Amino acid sequence: METAVSADGTPIAYDRYGDGPPLITAAGAFCARATTEPLARALAAQFTVLNYDRRGRGDSGDTAPYAVEREIGDLAALIAAAGGSAAVFGHSSGATLALKAAASGLPITHLVLYEPPFNPDDSFPRLPAGLAGELAGLVAAGRRGDAVELYQTRAVGLPEPVVEQLRNAPFRPALEAIAHTLAYDAAVIGDRSLPAAMLGTITIPALVITGEQSPPFLTGAAKAAAAALPAGQLAVLPGQTHDINPEATAPVIASFLS
Repeated sequence: METAVSADGTPIAYDRYGDGPPLITAAGAFCARATTEPLARALAAQFTVLNYDRRGRGDSGDTAPYAVEREIGDLAALIAAAGGSAAVFGHSSGATLALKAAASGLPITHLVLYEPPFNPDDSFPRLPAGLAGELAGLVAAGRRGDAVELYQTRAVGLPEPVVEQLRNAPFRPALEAIAHTLAYDAAVIGDRSLPAAMLGTITIPALVITGEQSPPFLTGAAKAAAAALPAGQLAVLPGQTHDINPEATAPVIASFLS
C-alpha cells in the first residue's frame, strides 16, 4: 500500500499494479478499493494501475466537512503520484466523480466510465436535494442501517421487500461500516440529471461502458453520456450487469486506451 496526500492533508491509500501508462480506478457507492482490485490486476499487464480507496473508505483518511471538490483534490494527488497525468476509470458514482474531475481541468488523458448513474429521460426518480444531508444525519444519530436502506431505496432503487431480505445478508455489516460515505456519493451524483452542458466541455477521449443486462435506466444513461461527450464512445458488454466482470471489462478498456 502507498499513500498520496490530498490538498487538504487527507491521506489517500492506494495499491500500485503493473507497468505501463498510468490508469487510476475509482469505485462507486458501498465500495472500497477491494471492489476494483480484480480489474486493476487484470489490467496490470499493460498499465500501471493506481487502485485507491476514496476518502472515508478502507485505509484512506477523511477530513470534514465533506465537499466534492475535496474528492477531486484526491484525484489530483493520485495523478501527481502517477507522474503528472493519467487515465481515470470510474464505476457508478465513481464515474460521475471522474467526469467532474475532468471538467475541473485535471490532467486526465482518457476517461473510462462504467455506468454513471444519470437519469436522462426521467425513467427513474430523481434524487431529492436533501438526500446527502438526510444520510449524514442518520449516520450522526448512530442509525447506519437506516442510512444504508435509505440509499438502497432512493438511490439504487431496490424494492422494499428486497431491502428487507438484505438486512440479514452476510455483507450487511460491511455496508453499515461504510455508510458515512453514502452522503458523499449522494453529493457527487446530485439529483441524477444528465449534466449535458458539463459533458460538452470534456473533449478528451471517453469510453462509456454499460452491461447488456443492466437496468434500462443505466443503459440509457450510458448511451446518453456517450452521445453528450464530444469524444465519447459507447461499449455494451454482452451478458454483463452493473457489477464489474474483469474478464469482460479489462479487454475493452485495454483496447480503448491502447
